[in-house]
Amino acid sequence: MCERNHSGLFFTCALVEQLGRDLKLKRCDVVKALGLQGVQMILGHADVLHCEPIEKVSDDMQEHFVLPRGQFDNVAVARYAVPDVWAMGKVYARLIEDVSGQDNVAEMLVAVYTSWIDEKLCDYNSSFYYQSRDYIAECYRTGHVIDA
Repeated sequence: MCERNHSGLFFTCALVEQLGRDLKLKRCDVVKALGLQGVQMILGHADVLHCEPIEKVSDDMQEHFVLPRGQFDNVAVARYAVPDVWAMGKVYARLIEDVSGQDNVAEMLVAVYTSWIDEKLCDYNSSFYYQSRDYIAECYRTGHVIDA
């Protein structure tokens, strides 16, 4: 298992969320556009990048990676309170911490975001994203939402 409270991972996941909201992209599409090397670069520089407002870092990353725009807007269709980018960053970071080893954090970040679970976590009209970290991790491991 990856170290808990991995601040670089948390920042990277929050940045993916910010980029997705800014660009109207599914979070899996943000990660695909960044690619493994982009994810590794952000993780490697997160300790410096987090010193800037996340909105500015998002703007900088959009320019650096020439990221596309999309039509996905899960914030606009949310009927209930929308979690902020930091809350969603924490959800994804905890999941990645729980399913990755020490040496494959970037690879597991890509795997998690490009898996079936991304669609479930991005649905703010469901209760899935605020379930316990153990439940979300077990769902990921089994490959589907486990009935309670």
